[in-house]
Amino acid sequence: MAVRRDVVVIGGGHNGLVAAGYLAKSGLSTLVCERRDVPGGAAVSEHPFGPDYTVTSLSYVVSLLPPALVRDLQLARHGYHVFPQGPYFAPRADGSYLRLPYGEAERRAEIAKFSARDAAAYDEYEAHLAAIGAILGPMLDEIPPRLGSRRAPDLWRQAMLLRHLRKLDMRGAVDVTRLLTGSIADLIERYFESDALLGLLSVSGVIGTWAGPRSAGTAYVMLHHHIGGVDGQAGGWGFPRGGMGGVSAALAGAARSFGAELRTGAEVARIRTSGGRVTGVTLASGEEVNADTVVTTAHPQISFLRLLDPAVLPPGFLADIRGWQTRSGTVKINLALDRLPVFASHPAIDPQVHGGTIVLAESLGDVESAYQQAVAGTPSELPFADICIPSVFDDSLAPPGRHVMSMFTQWVPHTYADKPDEPALAAYADRVIARMERVAPGFTDSVLHRQVIGPHQMQEEYGLVGGNIFHGELSLGQMFHARPAAGYADLRTPVRGLYQAGSATHGGGGVTGIPGRNVVRQIVADRRAARWRRSAAGSAAGPPAVGRSE
Repeated sequence: MAVRRDVVVIGGGHNGLVAAGYLAKSGLSTLVCERRDVPGGAAVSEHPFGPDYTVTSLSYVVSLLPPALVRDLQLARHGYHVFPQGPYFAPRADGSYLRLPYGEAERRAEIAKFSARDAAAYDEYEAHLAAIGAILGPMLDEIPPRLGSRRAPDLWRQAMLLRHLRKLDMRGAVDVTRLLTGSIADLIERYFESDALLGLLSVSGVIGTWAGPRSAGTAYVMLHHHIGGVDGQAGGWGFPRGGMGGVSAALAGAARSFGAELRTGAEVARIRTSGGRVTGVTLASGEEVNADTVVTTAHPQISFLRLLDPAVLPPGFLADIRGWQTRSGTVKINLALDRLPVFASHPAIDPQVHGGTIVLAESLGDVESAYQQAVAGTPSELPFADICIPSVFDDSLAPPGRHVMSMFTQWVPHTYADKPDEPALAAYADRVIARMERVAPGFTDSVLHRQVIGPHQMQEEYGLVGGNIFHGELSLGQMFHARPAAGYADLRTPVRGLYQAGSATHGGGGVTGIPGRNVVRQIVADRRAARWRRSAAGSAAGPPAVGRSE
């Protein structure tokens, strides 16, 4: 016998858990169906090396989770805590290093080791990003209007964009245009000259993307990561206690406390519809759950091409979903270490070094070459790596004296998502380890365990089609009102009662929770409007007719 809920949420990743928390808090009976045996999606902590080591499998730092969301869902009550991450540290093969401390004077002195001109320009560069972020940041937080629609409600919402755009003067309008369309190389080469700084900064424009630093649109990718913060520090990153699974556990605990039901090992096989309206879901087990509202947080090509009968969708929407770009050449390497690395350039153990973001990238050209090799069909000979050691601050992740390391690296060919080459992937991981060995002698011998997660495993195990961590590339043609389809960036879909709130929707791309929060706002508004229409229709009909005697 089928059960009934007000809302079914497909996917127990962070957006699904956020949506469930807000839905249950608003009084709706809510069921979350998660395919895997653990909630969290890509934000999970797992134990590939045994129970003594807690590894954040994919996502590894938090920045963009809005403070208001943390308060609304009372996440601190459920164990949510973030250790602020230290600054950038980039050890170099020649025995030097570049650090970017948070203090202005110290940072200027560090940069001046490589270029006095770069040191003088850095504050201007940061101010430039802050000015653009102040305009685009609030737009990331909102539900986009349906640009091009002529319906009165949509025209009103389009007009509301002016409250953001009116902040722009003529100079600002050009700056925003250049940032949205240009490459990270275009941006940073206007300010800086040293290989050390250009290499370090270029990584932020390509992290998680199928694009090199000279590819159009990568300047925005950098800004996307720059917006947000921990404890109010713009662009600040942090390590959640317990790894990224700690974030998901807090979200799950909050959702349950408000009354939501979470089921793991509950794969949805089909989204059912009738007459253009959603009617519920059927699980892989054959169980049916009826609901007038369904929220899918799965990748759009899974939601609309596999779970839903494509015949119920309009051709234009289907074309957008089928053409959705979701490539990746990312490889995540997780390690267990018997000691912290000792860098030749900075031998002292320092939480501001080992607890920061360690970047292996000698130059912008170095990063671009790595990408071009993958485009040509071979894994990068010298992959770049974005590295962190969260156990420096969180001693729950490893035994005393031991550590876990996360290495987010690029690139292998994006075709590895469907046609993996395991020997080549292992050799690629060996080269990443060897690159670390060159700047931290003895590092290889410190590795106790190694896990290598390539695009194929990301796709098959974690539902990241193409291995793309954002559920779709953050290119200009796939952002704002185009994310993920024309006319449906407002989190609705062509099927009435079916909503979308995955990372491929506006506000996604990173652990933001924004789509999960905003979809509930849309659902509540649509329910309120439906009640108003019913009430208005009843009033227009007038009181029931009463016969009168003659």
